[in-house]
Amino acid sequence: MGGNIKPLCSLKDLPEGCSRGFSVNTPSGYEDVFLVHKNSRLFAYRNSCPHTGGPLDWVPDQFLNLDGDLIQCATHDALFRIEDGTCIAGPCAGKALSPVPVEISNDRIFLVLD
Repeated sequence: MGGNIKPLCSLKDLPEGCSRGFSVNTPSGYEDVFLVHKNSRLFAYRNSCPHTGGPLDWVPDQFLNLDGDLIQCATHDALFRIEDGTCIAGPCAGKALSPVPVEISNDRIFLVLD
């Protein structure tokens, strides 16, 4: 496991098909990130829309559209692919969410800090 990490949650706290946000205290200040557990894979991004810079979730931990197959921005309904964070619809089409590195160890998810 990497040297400078912050614990986020256990895998059991992020069921398949769900998303969850976190505000993490890092050496450079608080960073808002979110996780998506989809198709037995884990995806992690900064909680910041490339269009407005605002948070994506419309209520806590709600980052996915109603079908659960895309990330949706609450501000202007932009849609992003879960697998790579690329915006496929909305005012920031072609731009992408900023991924963040995570590691899994002993069924716990950790944010890896720079």
